[in-house]
Amino acid sequence: MKTKNEYIEILATELRELSADIDALTEKADKAASLVKQNCAADIEMLRAKQAAASEKMKELEESRGEAWEELKKTADTVWDDLRTGLSAVADKFK
Repeated sequence: MKTKNEYIEILATELRELSADIDALTEKADKAASLVKQNCAADIEMLRAKQAAASEKMKELEESRGEAWEELKKTADTVWDDLRTGLSAVADKFK
């Protein structure tokens, strides 16, 4: 049978090991948070670029005349689909 001191020493050793594991997890979580922030920033930047492209395409559509409208409509549909898909993909990351 272990003495009180032996038992306390075993618990203290285990506590130090567990504390080190918790510290390691905390460090990973901190790094993950930074990576998530960086990824989010990159995702938001990508969405802003897609938004700007959609806005520019909207201006082109507004200024178009005649048959040019039909060609611009096709590319506008592609730009909008790209924006919707990008937004959906980024939003899914937050679920």
